[in-house]
Amino acid sequence: MLDPVPAAERTPILEMRGISKSFGAVKALSDVSFTVREGEIHALVGENGAGKSTLMKVLSGVYPHGSYEGSILYDGVERNFRNINDTEALGIIIIHQELALIPLMSIAENIFLANAPSRFGVIDRSAVHERTKALLAKVGLSREMPDQLITNLGVGKQQLVEIAKALSKDVRLLILDEPTASLNETDSAALLELLKEFRNQGITSILISHKLNEISEVADRITVLRDGRTVDTMDCHAGVIEEDEIIRKMVDRDLESRYPKREPKIGKLIFEVENWCVDHPQHAGRRVVKNVSISVRAGEVVGISGLMGAGRTEFAMSVFGRSWGRNITGTVRMHGKEVDVSNVNRAIDAGLAYVTEDRKHLGLILGEDIRKNISLANLPGVSRRTVIDDISEMKVAQEFRARMRIRSHNVYQETGKLSGGNQQKVVLSKWLFTNPDLLILDEPTRGIDVGAKYEIYSIINELADAGKAVVVISSEMPELIGICDRIMVMHEGEFVGEVAGEGATQENIMRAIMRRKGREE
Repeated sequence: MLDPVPAAERTPILEMRGISKSFGAVKALSDVSFTVREGEIHALVGENGAGKSTLMKVLSGVYPHGSYEGSILYDGVERNFRNINDTEALGIIIIHQELALIPLMSIAENIFLANAPSRFGVIDRSAVHERTKALLAKVGLSREMPDQLITNLGVGKQQLVEIAKALSKDVRLLILDEPTASLNETDSAALLELLKEFRNQGITSILISHKLNEISEVADRITVLRDGRTVDTMDCHAGVIEEDEIIRKMVDRDLESRYPKREPKIGKLIFEVENWCVDHPQHAGRRVVKNVSISVRAGEVVGISGLMGAGRTEFAMSVFGRSWGRNITGTVRMHGKEVDVSNVNRAIDAGLAYVTEDRKHLGLILGEDIRKNISLANLPGVSRRTVIDDISEMKVAQEFRARMRIRSHNVYQETGKLSGGNQQKVVLSKWLFTNPDLLILDEPTRGIDVGAKYEIYSIINELADAGKAVVVISSEMPELIGICDRIMVMHEGEFVGEVAGEGATQENIMRAIMRRKGREE
């Protein structure tokens, strides 16, 4: 257990002094200083592109000594890390936002992939099994078997396996990059409690997150980066933190409200779904979406709330060209007429668009430039006699780049090099180019900073003001309350309640879910 030394008197375990890092002509870090005390949870915040991940890659050896300016002191000794093996040998372990697990290998194999206990040069499988069980118990996964395949675990459990993997390497300084971005509220809360327990055991953590409410719950101190520079480091006295102050430091401006104001102008009925049923694609007879009906009008923003596994994404994907599920039944109408949504092309032709929650794998081709990603869903719109017109494609991309305020060098920049918020704007541009009447946005602000969120909310308002029908699926209830005209509450594949946006609270949304759960039990 860590001695109860006051936070301000604890010895620094890490000091990064005057760190500067450039990529060609672009300066990602400029004279950054960053100090972490032993046994604390230190939050690192800033907008996308502020330099947080770059700084951590410098620390963890991903960017080796010599590729940056400045110095790193660890345990009071200056270090010249050549690679990630050097940092892991000293107990510095980084868990990236994109989990580094092999899906078709077991939990045990992933945890001990490069450091399995052995006897006489042969892996000791019994020792691997026992050590894996002990590590899983430490991270709250005692019910999982070591030989369970990673692909059969949910995202929350995979995140805990990554932490178990870090513990197997005798971690002293744990770096977590957006660890709760893909987790529901229950899994997020469990992970935060685990970080508190690690703090009690003397493990130091650096937490990168856009979720300020989570930071205020667990962080001892917060360092703000902006445009590759250190803005400030603040103590969180007794867990109290002024979120508005952090936002001002992050974005260098005041946000009068987290959610831009809008005067709804709701018009005629555009989109209707009746008695929609969907079965699981792998498990015959398992119904995931059960007799769902919903309608959305022009100029209306309708939210879909629910716990993880409620069936929200499955419903959206099945409506959009039957992209998920089997044995799909029900009716879809646009402007009062039944439409064919039996595949993606027909769904697009009917006026539907779906912005996936997984922009990196399903929404974008990261290796292609902005121009090609924007035109991807509507190639006929930039073609002449089935041949793509490069000039037309470039003009369309430039128009959307200006309209959506995509921050990039030009439309030929590789999409994978953009920040998360700008990648999301490219995905939105792609689907807006199809000129849809209904736009379904699945977790549209996941993994992006507060400033970029505000811009996405403004775009949603602009779409509604232009007469589009908008459906927003989100795991963040404050977000739905802040931007939606009404909220549909989903539980176990069914809509169990409807809450008016004006006057909606997290309590009455959860009440609708719990009331249904109570009846089931």
